[in-house]
Amino acid sequence: MSLLKPSPLSFLKSISIVKILPILLIIFALFNSYFIVIEGHVGVVKRFGEAKEQQNPGLHFKIPFIETVELIEVRTRKNAEKMASSTKEQMPVTIEVSVNWTVNKEAALDLFKRYGGLLQFEQRILDPRFRSATKDTIPQFEAEQLIQDRASAIQGIEQRLAEEMEGFPVVVDNIQIENIILPQKYINSIEIKQTEKNLAAAEEHKLERQRLEALRAVNTADAKAKGILKIAEAEAQSILLKGKAEAQAIDAKAKALKNNPLIVKLTEAQAWDGKLPSTMMGNGVMPIMDIRDQDQAKSN
Repeated sequence: MSLLKPSPLSFLKSISIVKILPILLIIFALFNSYFIVIEGHVGVVKRFGEAKEQQNPGLHFKIPFIETVELIEVRTRKNAEKMASSTKEQMPVTIEVSVNWTVNKEAALDLFKRYGGLLQFEQRILDPRFRSATKDTIPQFEAEQLIQDRASAIQGIEQRLAEEMEGFPVVVDNIQIENIILPQKYINSIEIKQTEKNLAAAEEHKLERQRLEALRAVNTADAKAKGILKIAEAEAQSILLKGKAEAQAIDAKAKALKNNPLIVKLTEAQAWDGKLPSTMMGNGVMPIMDIRDQDQAKSN
C-alpha cells in the first residue's frame, strides 16, 4: 500500500482561518503598542482623536488600536513670503522676506489642540500676520533707504510681528529681507546717481589731496625760511661776538701800549727783518736804539 503526501493546498485548507486570526491580531497589537519620538520633535498622543498628552523623544508605549501619535516639530522652521508692496514715494516693489520661528516645546500640546498642527498654524496664524507686518512696514521707507538700510526695515517688521504674535505658543526671530525687486528704470536712475556720487567723491578726494600737497609745500617753504633765518641770526651773532672780541682785544692792546711805550719799540724790533734801508734821505745817519742798553741803565 502506497502512502500519499498531502499537497500544500490541502494543508492550508486544513488550517482554520479562525485559528490564525487571533495570532495575527496579537502580533499586530504588539507592533502597534509602542512608538518612537525622534529628536527635534514631541509626540502628541491622541485617544480616539482627542489629544491627551505629549511625549519627549524616546521609546514610549500606547494602547493599540485606541491611541495614535502625532509628531510636532520643535526645531526652528523657516517660512518665506514673496509679496507686492509700495515704498513711501508710492513706487511699486516686490519683497522677498523670510522668518524663523520655533514652537515652544512645553506648549506643543496646546498648539495642537487649538490649531490642529504646524501646517494649520502656519496657514491660519503665522503667514497672514507675517504678510501684514511686512506690508505695514515697507511703505514707511523710501526706495533708496530700503536698499541702503535693510536693517531698519527688518527691525520694523520684527517689532510689528512680535506684537502680532504675542500670546501664541511660538517664538519668531531672525527676519530677513532676501530680495528687493524695483522697477528697472528706477534701478538705472540709482546707478546713475551712484556713479555721480562716486565721481564727486573722487573729485573731492583729489581736491583734498591737492590742498594737502599745497599745505605741505607751504610748510616746507616756511621751514626753509625759518632755517635760513636761524642761520642768518647765527652768523650775525657770530659776527657780533667776533667784533666784540676784536674790540676788546684792541682795547686791551691800546691800554697795554699806553701803560708801557717800550712795547711799541719791541713790536717794531720784532717786525724788523734785519736789513737797513737802502735809501737814505739827506746826510743824517739812521739812529738805532739799543733797548738792551736802556734796560741795563734802568737796572743800574
